[in-house]
Amino acid sequence: MSGKMSKVLSLLLVAAVVASCGRINSAGSSAGLFKRDRAAQAKVEKPRDKDGRIIQQGASADIPRTPKEQLQGGLAAGGLDLNALFRPPNDDKDIRVNKHLWTATLETLNFLPIEAADPFSGVIVLGWGRAPGSNTQFRATVLIQDPALEASSLKVAMQKRNGPASVETNKRIEDAILTRARQLRIAATKR
Repeated sequence: MSGKMSKVLSLLLVAAVVASCGRINSAGSSAGLFKRDRAAQAKVEKPRDKDGRIIQQGASADIPRTPKEQLQGGLAAGGLDLNALFRPPNDDKDIRVNKHLWTATLETLNFLPIEAADPFSGVIVLGWGRAPGSNTQFRATVLIQDPALEASSLKVAMQKRNGPASVETNKRIEDAILTRARQLRIAATKR
């Protein structure tokens, strides 16, 4: 029953997307996002130099636009740049994670099973487990948010069955991970 319902909802979603992309007006012509009539296109045209590049005018041309502003500008202009939708928000920067912090986290919390790990965003989600010599069960979520080997690059959130772990527990785990990461970095430089 629920499988049939999800198929119906999926089909409705696809139909809505297709309908919004290629609407047909009462005259029978397409007025969707992908096609524009000549009058709308003439309003959007920008002055170009002899090589065909758009000439930037005014002070706002010097200010770089965010991808969201570029997308909104494309929609306001009557068109939709599909390449902008599938391009990462910032092509010049890639999300990097410190490899020593990553490895140290996995080694230090090896008593917890890995549920999810994304090295591009730096998130490691670990499931329930017990530390050696402890009766308390923990789970953890770790965020490595910077490529630098610094304390500010690492965020640890431990949780017990009855709620969040103490700040001291989180701090001790962070210190253990940072110590192991420094050891790994020293070992890597000696090679």
